[in-house]
Amino acid sequence: MKAGRSRVPVLARRFLARRRWVLVRLAGWSLLESTQTFLGGYGVAMALDRGFLAGHTGIGLVWLAVAAVAIVLGGSATGGTFRGLADLVEPLRDGLVRRVAAGALVEAIDAPARAADGAVVSRLTNQSEIARDSFAGLVLVTRSFVFTALGALFGLAALAPELLVVVVPPLVLGLGLFLATLAPMAARQRAFLDADEALSARLGMVATGLRDVLAGGAHDSVAARTHALIDAEARAARSLARWAGARAIALGVAGQLPVLLLLVTAPWLLDRGLTAGALLGALTYLTQALLPALHTLMHALGAAGTRLLVVLDRLTAGPTVTPAAARRVAGSTGASGGPPRVRLHRVTFAYGPSAAPVLRDLDLSVEPGEHLVVVGPSGIGKSTLTAIVAGVLAPDRGEVYVDGRPVRPVGGDPSRLRVLIPQQAYVFTGSVRENLHYLCPDGASTSALTASADAVGLLPLIDRLGGLDAPVDPASLSQGERQLIALGRAHLSPAPLVLLDEATCHLDPVAERRAEQAFAQRPGTLIVVAHRISSARRADRVLVLDGVHAVCGTHHELLERSSLYRDLVGDWHAERI
Repeated sequence: MKAGRSRVPVLARRFLARRRWVLVRLAGWSLLESTQTFLGGYGVAMALDRGFLAGHTGIGLVWLAVAAVAIVLGGSATGGTFRGLADLVEPLRDGLVRRVAAGALVEAIDAPARAADGAVVSRLTNQSEIARDSFAGLVLVTRSFVFTALGALFGLAALAPELLVVVVPPLVLGLGLFLATLAPMAARQRAFLDADEALSARLGMVATGLRDVLAGGAHDSVAARTHALIDAEARAARSLARWAGARAIALGVAGQLPVLLLLVTAPWLLDRGLTAGALLGALTYLTQALLPALHTLMHALGAAGTRLLVVLDRLTAGPTVTPAAARRVAGSTGASGGPPRVRLHRVTFAYGPSAAPVLRDLDLSVEPGEHLVVVGPSGIGKSTLTAIVAGVLAPDRGEVYVDGRPVRPVGGDPSRLRVLIPQQAYVFTGSVRENLHYLCPDGASTSALTASADAVGLLPLIDRLGGLDAPVDPASLSQGERQLIALGRAHLSPAPLVLLDEATCHLDPVAERRAEQAFAQRPGTLIVVAHRISSARRADRVLVLDGVHAVCGTHHELLERSSLYRDLVGDWHAERI
């Protein structure tokens, strides 16, 4: 964290230095806004001393009109400030998102053991938006306080220099007390974000394997660990709230004590020649301008300020993305060009530390271009296996290699090497073409789209929808139609490894056979989680999972070697009958 904290000021100076003219424009609008503050208190004082108390009602009304015009000018200045704020805020958010995304990819390549996990999602979404909103609010309130304070202090000095002696000391004391609370609040804010990232990563892992968690009976232990993380985040939030309450003391000293001292010292000030109008003008400066701005500043710095520092500390703590590193990332995402070999060595995975493993010491080798079908009872770990091979889940023990490289969650662009189609097919709002192009980073020709659609049996649905450029409403499609679109998307993709996790379960046997044959004839390696005996018959080999040990062989070999496989085949025949 120390490296991140030392980096933030440097990056901040660079960011602001590139936007000098934006800062100049903001300062100009803020200076115009400060005239409202100056003329507000000074106009009230002059209206009373030179107008109403002196018997000149017209002069008093003129000074009040001047104060009113100043309010109008201040409103126009505020509008200009908001228009210029976007030139600071949006580039900050965009730069942070680019830095986090690129840094996560570089770290995944340079240090796979520390590859990014679900916490990156929190940085890209929640924390980058926190930085954006906090920075915007901080710029607004800091600018407002600085120029409001200048206008008020110049106004107090213009009315009577003695007013500064009464107002400035408690103001400085309150600000000092407030600044002393910022470091503890930043530490509490950092602890809260740590808890938020841990919870985000945990929920992402649980959501991915929820079906297997329930099927494996691990829901109690998984829920206990998740609840512990929720409680930790709640404790961090309460600690942060307690330190936020400490701001009330500093706000009372800086915000209320100047008014109290002004009233207490009013006789002394009047004895020194201070007029009633000047005293009323000073109260106007305090109650209508300076103290509201101070109140807003303290709340903003205490909440948004510490939050911004901590979030920037985290978002800028990743590795620097050099052109060489970017080339390494780009080079790491491509496949070797031929069908990949898949190898698992003593892979063990459980949903929680006290849960029974759904995979235990699994050794498996799928040769390049092979068609493997995975079967077994419900909840035995078939979907977990495909998720581990795809890199969606990381094994508790063991190693997984695809095309000779270790598989890590969230590393590079995995869609170039493998594609996983789950049982619940995902179809997006957009055109048919856009849905099919989703896994093609470099695009595809219309002829290639048509060929893949024809191979998996998707063309009749495309014709019914109105063609490749017709809009798709996912809610209007059946589950089988959604699966056909997902299968066409996977068939068109350049990935040489395809994982079908019951991706044809909502198709009839004829449509399922056509789709599976299309993938079997497609260049590449194919792993299918099957739910019909026909899928197993068409495979080169079948892997049978029973929760204790795995058996792999051809359909005919397993009929001889595996009693579980014989039972499954009998159940499939019974269902067909």
